[in-house]
Amino acid sequence: MFTGIVTDQGEVRALRQAGDLHARIGTGYDTTRIEIGASIACDGVCLTVTGLGEDWFEVDISAETVSKTNVSRWSEGQRLNLERALRLGDELGGHIVSGHVDGVAEVVAMADEGESTRITFRAPEALARFIAPKGSVALNGTSLTVNEVDGVTFGVNLIPHTKTVTTWGNTAVGDLVNLEIDTLARYVARLQEWG
Repeated sequence: MFTGIVTDQGEVRALRQAGDLHARIGTGYDTTRIEIGASIACDGVCLTVTGLGEDWFEVDISAETVSKTNVSRWSEGQRLNLERALRLGDELGGHIVSGHVDGVAEVVAMADEGESTRITFRAPEALARFIAPKGSVALNGTSLTVNEVDGVTFGVNLIPHTKTVTTWGNTAVGDLVNLEIDTLARYVARLQEWG
């Protein structure tokens, strides 16, 4: 489990396709405190550490994960939002995030509002019903509050701090981002189906 509070910006150092996709990701984390098998959210995708070096970790990414996320667009040198898995007693600053990406949303508009930036996304139709004004979403692993919803589009505001400590400062219209809907919204909708 994660919170959607990004704690490092990693860098894709190498990508290799051999059965599954294998990625080496540079990090500022103290890798002596990471164990093989640990979970790290990389742009919101929960991935298992399979190798470690002085300032990097490696992950294996299945075809299923590649098909449901923006991982197929990763390239060497690309920056990624990173978050280590929660430990008992950690502060829950964002919202409960599983790292199981539901789909990919597209950035369709951006506008500066004061020092903040308002970004509008188009969600996949099957997921749009789970997104509600003032609800939470995880986008590229970042816990964000939804401002407004209009059909399959929704908007969020990014404050300067968020744009600085995450990769959001480099976002452009047309970008595809990993979308994880709020876990509570998913379960409420499922209960209503049985209702």
